[in-house]
Amino acid sequence: MISFVGAGPGAADLLTLRGAARLAQADVVVWASSLVPVELLEHAGPSAVIHDSAGLTLEDVFALYCVHPDARIVRLHSGDLSIYSAVQEQIDWCEANGRAYELVPGVGSLAAASAAIGRELTVPKVAQSIVATRLAGRTKASMPDGETVAGFAVHGTTMAVYLSGARPEALRDQLLAGGSGYQPDTPAVVVVRASWPDEQVVSTTVAGLPDAIRSTGARTTVLVLVGPALASGGTRSLLYDPCYAHGHRRRSVDGSTEGRPVPADRRRGGTREVLRER
Repeated sequence: MISFVGAGPGAADLLTLRGAARLAQADVVVWASSLVPVELLEHAGPSAVIHDSAGLTLEDVFALYCVHPDARIVRLHSGDLSIYSAVQEQIDWCEANGRAYELVPGVGSLAAASAAIGRELTVPKVAQSIVATRLAGRTKASMPDGETVAGFAVHGTTMAVYLSGARPEALRDQLLAGGSGYQPDTPAVVVVRASWPDEQVVSTTVAGLPDAIRSTGARTTVLVLVGPALASGGTRSLLYDPCYAHGHRRRSVDGSTEGRPVPADRRRGGTREVLRER
């Protein structure tokens, strides 16, 4: 079995319990020293064979899988596996070669960055969507037509821009291109190495992104968040509003904010009552 494990954004204690268990059981661990802290290897057993993939090609990694056909292998990826993890080609290889595999999700850098800045990225009546993208740089050929930062900027919702710290002016210019939903003073935050001991957080605006990014001295491991949801304040969610009811809570009595739980024997999954007009 090959277990593809999301190692989390950096902090060793943000590895999931399932990920730690897989490491403890592993015969072989393949990890990227350039992106995953060495402290995470403390979860591996003393007899585990450790391979650093930082200097390996994909073919080198496949060769390791072939050398250990019956081993319990953990391929330790940074962050989460669902975005920019380069795991899909390994899944395809496993399926083509009849190798059993599983995916163990991890805490992503977007979640860690949100925690670092103390902001929810979806705010009622402000932003209810998140765009995760990047500039087309050295890997421009992999970017589908229409998936430009400028193209997404027209929505004006929360945007998370990965892998773009080396081209700060280009990022700013695309965010403010014609038809953009952002203004020069739209809030932006630069987060470098979220959750690592040397984490950096710089609050700025879209117009100020080049200076903010350069002030960190970083070109990689830079995540840029943009959008009005980053500003303080916002509209209260209806989820816990006294006038909102759902399958586990009835609307509060007029003049009261006290919750009225629905009795367990009367709960219906997915049931929603219409919000009463105020």
